[in-house]
Amino acid sequence: MATKKASDLIIGNVSIAPGERQLIDLPVAPMYTHDDLSITVQAIRGKRPGPTLFISAAIHGDEINGVEIIRRLLQHRALKNLRGSLLAIPIVNVYGFLNHTRYLPDGRDLNRSFPGSSKGSLTGRVAHTFVNEVVKKCTHGIDLHTGARHRSNFPQIRADLDDEKAAEMTMAFGVPLAIDAKIRDGSLRDCAGDMGIPVVLYEAGEALRFEEVYIRAGVRGIINVMRSIGMLPTSRSRKSLPEPIISNETTWVRAGESGVLRTFSALGDKVTAGQTLAIVADPLGATETPILAPSGGVVIGRTNLPLVYEGDATFHIAHYGKRAGAVERHVEQFQEEHAPDTSQPPPEGQVHTPIV
Repeated sequence: MATKKASDLIIGNVSIAPGERQLIDLPVAPMYTHDDLSITVQAIRGKRPGPTLFISAAIHGDEINGVEIIRRLLQHRALKNLRGSLLAIPIVNVYGFLNHTRYLPDGRDLNRSFPGSSKGSLTGRVAHTFVNEVVKKCTHGIDLHTGARHRSNFPQIRADLDDEKAAEMTMAFGVPLAIDAKIRDGSLRDCAGDMGIPVVLYEAGEALRFEEVYIRAGVRGIINVMRSIGMLPTSRSRKSLPEPIISNETTWVRAGESGVLRTFSALGDKVTAGQTLAIVADPLGATETPILAPSGGVVIGRTNLPLVYEGDATFHIAHYGKRAGAVERHVEQFQEEHAPDTSQPPPEGQVHTPIV
């Protein structure tokens, strides 16, 4: 039997040598129909040493923007110059992905179940496999998410900015907004942080939707981070985006009445204290109750449902104080930078505007 080299990267008993690209299936519990399931990892190892970065998506099975981000990332020409190793996992929660749901069949949230256990619940076992086969092999991580069903988030990075390496990744990503977010017990960020592995979370869009601008920004942001941590050569041709403006406080604004919701504020909008964000109306037209911004800030999340109950979350506002005007300019620049060029038809055989 051949002796394993100390420098080998081993995922699921598969050794990936420098310069190799491997597709690896990590078995998880089969379906009750006896069909096998696995978490698939695309492992790419550069010829030269460097960091090992994992990119994960669909930890919540209905948050699928990240699946397309990873698909496009794996086709990116910049990876030809890779230093270190990239582990891409487009679908972590395969059960939820198949069923268009956030959770696993046992009703648990995978992102509250790390590090898991090989003898625990189904969700705990999936978490255990992912941590031991992927996370522990890495030096950095980027986790891709969206808002929940019927709820959209403006592109943002959430990270523990007291972690110097996570802060560096946040500054490099290239989105206008960042949230210095508390780490929740049982989350992937919590688990990885305990192992000294910095992980940032890219949050953009809505569950069960592909949103082109947010996908393009996600691909470009990952490439930016890979350049920042030394996995790819720096780019001299691309104009750099301003570093994100950081918020340390966010507020959910809730409906005071039940009824039909008419919204006036979009994602990325700057709002002021007392501004009318929406109106909740009686379906019969008898009453109209405004939803007011409790303080100034920027809309980073909102419901897409026009029907609400009293107490439902309607808008998520990040507070930036006197920097809200700068955020507004950052948002405008971001949208201009990432919007596809629709003025010209795509070249023959090309199905979407290329990401460069």
